[in-house]
Amino acid sequence: MILHLILFLSGVNLVASAFDATLPAYILPRANGGDKVLGIVTSCAGIATLLGSLLVTFLPKPKNRIRVIIGTMLFSLTIENFILAFTRTPLLWCIGQFFGWFVVPLMSANLDVILRTTIPVNMQGRVYSCRNTLQYFTIPIGFFLGGLLVDKVWEPMMVDTQNKQWLTLLFGDGKGSGAAVMMFVLGLAGAIICIVFGQLLKNYRFEES
Repeated sequence: MILHLILFLSGVNLVASAFDATLPAYILPRANGGDKVLGIVTSCAGIATLLGSLLVTFLPKPKNRIRVIIGTMLFSLTIENFILAFTRTPLLWCIGQFFGWFVVPLMSANLDVILRTTIPVNMQGRVYSCRNTLQYFTIPIGFFLGGLLVDKVWEPMMVDTQNKQWLTLLFGDGKGSGAAVMMFVLGLAGAIICIVFGQLLKNYRFEES
């Protein structure tokens, strides 16, 4: 169960870091974007994380912590990426960023309870060391892939949309539209990761003492 949870979070971090690499390429070139808008949208993540952390302190203990972990990440990775992929206004970008990060503290709190309760105290140092290696090594890979795919695949593809009007209708045109396609792909990838690991973890039962 612990290994599956760690590998699940490594997949989540891969998608999330690719999103972080894509966000500036999405907002900065837009006519209604730029540095200030990027700063405002990014700050919504911090505000959402703070409010989400406060919410966790008041919520009752969930019946199924594993289901909460999977469910919150499914909500986060899909709603944030899909809202930004299909919208054109900074207000909606802020809303997507806010909802995407608001549930992250809920996931983190439940994951910490499972790890600290399940792993013996005398093994937590070693297990957490392995956990950090496996869970976070995908972050630099995600940053690299996010930038590479936007610059080399999706942006060039969206330059010539003469025979692909449906792409323009969905993701807009001009610079930044390729980043919108990337966000849609990341939303799909996040949903697949959550569904696959949800199936792997559904038979586990975490019992608190």
